Amino acid sequence: MSQMALAKYENHAWSASSIVPSDKIELHPGAHVLHYSSTCFEGLKAFKHEDGSINIFRMDANIKRLAQSTELLYLPSIDKAQLGDMIKQIVALYANDVPAAPGSMYIRPTHIGTEASIGKAAVSSETSMLYVLISPVGDYFAGGVKPLRLLLEDNGMRCAPHMGMIKSGGNYASALGPIARARKNHSADQVLFCPNGDVQETGAANFILIDGNEIITKALDSSFLHGITRDSILTIARDMGMKVSERNFTVDELIERAQKPGTEAALSGTAAVLTPVGTLIHNGQEIRVGSGEAGATTMKLRQALNDIQWGKAEDKFGWLQKV
Repeated sequence: MSQMALAKYENHAWSASSIVPSDKIELHPGAHVLHYSSTCFEGLKAFKHEDGSINIFRMDANIKRLAQSTELLYLPSIDKAQLGDMIKQIVALYANDVPAAPGSMYIRPTHIGTEASIGKAAVSSETSMLYVLISPVGDYFAGGVKPLRLLLEDNGMRCAPHMGMIKSGGNYASALGPIARARKNHSADQVLFCPNGDVQETGAANFILIDGNEIITKALDSSFLHGITRDSILTIARDMGMKVSERNFTVDELIERAQKPGTEAALSGTAAVLTPVGTLIHNGQEIRVGSGEAGATTMKLRQALNDIQWGKAEDKFGWLQKV
């Protein structure tokens, strides 16, 4: 899209938001974000329903998480109501460009430190910029569902433990090297970080294991990202009568359970909702997860969430907000 919503924090106050061209922003070369990574962002989507209405999925949860990331990075506090208005304003401006199902409009609110001071390595930025980019996206599985191959990394971490629950660019950057090496050396699609054998998350998504009627996933703590899609899937699973176990579990338990008939694994995230995992790679060995194909429960949960997002099922949890 050629425009975006933008607001600036200067002189201890937020400016009114405005709609500006999205092809550039102006930053001093010494801007805090460029040197000390004072940046956080969100990813959410708007969906077009059959009645033509545009509905944003779990906007309040994403705004709350951006406010949390902002606080933990010591950036200037955002005005959550203002950000909500900015998101709705830019989506409404491009309502006609929101694709029908199975497409959607991806929304990327971003908050960066802008203070021009390369001497502030140990001090937070006193000025910042908040902007909202949008882009139409198509069907993630247009080419068919291909189960992923995950390399289990039981030494390194995706990011520093105290940074895990912050959705910050630096966390994604720190995972790029391990993912690139996993692709080159093991033909893996992603790395599942399991420091000291503790199953956590991949470079860009949360991990869940499905064993019969039970979902197992790491309990929330500060070391990894608290995914909103993760929370949505677990909520739907509980509503379906499934047992949800949010607890720590080890690589050994994962490998043992993965080899049982009927076991499934998946990654949850905004882009694909749930992507099936077919193979785990550990210490040079490949372990097939269940049948190695997309599992029925994984696809049922994914479809249930998609149906809510596209207005094909009741929004019983109050997740949609009309623009």
